Amino acid sequence: MRVEERHQRIESHLQQVEFASLEELAKQLGVSVSTVRRDVTNLEGFGNIRRTHGGARLLIPRSDEFTFSSRDAHQLDEKEAIGRACAELIGGHQSVIMDAGTTVYHVARHLEGKAVQLLTNSLPVANLYAAASRIEVVVSGGVIYPRLGVMVGPLAVEAFSRMHSDVAIMSGGGITLEGITNSHVLLIDIQRAMLQAAGKVIFCLDHTKFGRRSMSFLCGLEEIDIIVTDSAAPADLVAALRDQGLEVVVAPAAAVGGGQ
Repeated sequence: MRVEERHQRIESHLQQVEFASLEELAKQLGVSVSTVRRDVTNLEGFGNIRRTHGGARLLIPRSDEFTFSSRDAHQLDEKEAIGRACAELIGGHQSVIMDAGTTVYHVARHLEGKAVQLLTNSLPVANLYAAASRIEVVVSGGVIYPRLGVMVGPLAVEAFSRMHSDVAIMSGGGITLEGITNSHVLLIDIQRAMLQAAGKVIFCLDHTKFGRRSMSFLCGLEEIDIIVTDSAAPADLVAALRDQGLEVVVAPAAAVGGGQ
């Protein structure tokens, strides 16, 4: 593959995901990590992308669809209902890992009345309780990725590999009977470390994630204890997940936008 073609494919991939690790790009192109590293360095000189620790990100995104605030605006009523229902599953004085998903942020909004310890790589979650007296927030290290409001990279993975929590509350890009998928390789690595660190795993997924597959496989259904979703989730897939032994909590319809 010629250099120009590799450059074009790197930029095209970053237009889709905005941020990618060198390993992810190397896999996409079928070349070595060292080759991708040189390509990313060359592309950085054109001003369209920027090298980060272990990866590359787009400087001028195609749109704002990846920003935390933009993503949070989608299915807002459903996320709020899911957040309320999930928070009811958390007992007092528990340690809770929370990832950087927007639906998980809505769970955090409803934990204020509980004396819990939050472990997170989410800047919005950390900021939410930065001045709280009853909730202790432990923030992972890593590279700050401001558009997504998240800390990523090897330091974040290592931080969670050293933690233990009672519960992990997590998000994903899609769920099928094969399991959970997500979009970014670096987020996948952090989430896998979260899975290993938690005694119980809860995924918060609105109905648009059901039957959908994202690029990277995260985990099988056997690694999940509970799924919390909204009332618009497809009944056939909800039933199939329950047949697999999963507890599926459906947020009441009346809690979503005042009823449907």
